[in-house]
Amino acid sequence: MNLGLILICGMLALKAEVPVELAPGSQLRSVDVVLDCHYVEEAVGEFPGAFAGSFSSDPATLVLRGISIADDGSLDSVTNYEAPGTKTDSTFPIIFEVSASLVPVPYAESLLHADCAGEEVTCEISPYSLHLADEGPSQASWFMGTLKLSSGISIALVLKVSSDSEEDDRMAVLHPRLKVPVSKEGTVLTTVEFQLSSRTPTLRTRFGTSVTLDCSFALASSSPLASLEWRLQHRGSGRRVFHYQTGDMAQAEQSTAHVDVVQLLETGDASLSLHGVGVGDEGTYICLVSTHQHQAQNIIQLQLVEPPRVRLFPELVSREGDGATTLTCEISGYYPLDVSVKWTWEAPDDKDKVPISDSSTYFSSHRQAQDGTYSINSYLSINTATELRPVTYSCHVSHLALEEPITASAQLRVPEQKTSKGLVGAFIATFIFFAALVGLLLRTRKTGMNKEQRHRVLHLSTSRSVDPKSEKSLETSG
Repeated sequence: MNLGLILICGMLALKAEVPVELAPGSQLRSVDVVLDCHYVEEAVGEFPGAFAGSFSSDPATLVLRGISIADDGSLDSVTNYEAPGTKTDSTFPIIFEVSASLVPVPYAESLLHADCAGEEVTCEISPYSLHLADEGPSQASWFMGTLKLSSGISIALVLKVSSDSEEDDRMAVLHPRLKVPVSKEGTVLTTVEFQLSSRTPTLRTRFGTSVTLDCSFALASSSPLASLEWRLQHRGSGRRVFHYQTGDMAQAEQSTAHVDVVQLLETGDASLSLHGVGVGDEGTYICLVSTHQHQAQNIIQLQLVEPPRVRLFPELVSREGDGATTLTCEISGYYPLDVSVKWTWEAPDDKDKVPISDSSTYFSSHRQAQDGTYSINSYLSINTATELRPVTYSCHVSHLALEEPITASAQLRVPEQKTSKGLVGAFIATFIFFAALVGLLLRTRKTGMNKEQRHRVLHLSTSRSVDPKSEKSLETSG
């Protein structure tokens, strides 16, 4: 990182709480963006017996000259790049100076502030062959620059070698490694003729959603658009999803795929929209943009994920029969296939969950639903007769679609045990109950006897008050 970038990062750190929107007084400023790269080319015939397809890699520098960046005052300390020149041993460093006068370089501000944002930039430069057949001895030299930020931005630049003087090419100094003319400072002067970029090199989405695969380009006026093609590669097979040829009607090979042709022609937006994605839409998408001279592509990975639903049953386990019980952890509706299941148990007085050995568990076979999602059951056999404490058994499920594992639990109930004090208390309560019942019966019986005695006394007193004549007649009859 040079001194200018260090100062920029310091100023940006002080302004970390300032909103992203530019201040009213902000204006565009022309700066140089310097990137550390690698020059990569196929090693052909350098060493006897070299394997075909092997590559060599050398340190290189990519300098994006005069890039317009929005300046809110934090770029005051930035200075222009100065080429180091040739070394004393007459060797040349590999330095590409790039002019963006014909085609702008996208996401230049992200490239400039990558170090401040903690991002990594991967940069590779390699020889580039024109899309058409050889144009003859006067054909210019071309290179391809590929930039990738760790945040997901990818940029492809088609670079055409130019010259900083009008001298005869025969008088120009050639780079000893690249075999192309170099400037007085020993740098390779190039111009951007074609750029292709994407913000979404990897996308992850759920079933049934709609997604947009970002792909944008810009061309020099001398090389208009010839065609756009979107292809899908998955598990060794490929098919075309969308195709547009200049002057012809756009052709979508599937009803759920769409490219806005108006935006394609007006702004260079070649993004592909997919609606209601399913298993058949997963894979590697290739955005292939062609002119009559050039061809470049973006590669975008689309991955489908669906989180599992987890259920553990029975939720309550009691001590019945011989004590053998099987817990079932039902895991369903997930994608992709890989899923991880762990079992634990925990007693009330335990501080941590105790892992259960895999030897105590087993799985059913995988099942696949019509929509492509998977299901599986995990089983745990337990013996409730050997466990005297209440225990919680848990099934923990991890999957690519989950930030944290899903946990489902079941409770083992332990029956209440009666102590000697409890038995004595129960006996006393029972004795008191029966004593009260006997007392109530005796009281009821005594009350009944008192009523009978009063009735007899009343009857006798009534008999003695009978009329004397009646009593005499009774005696006579007697």
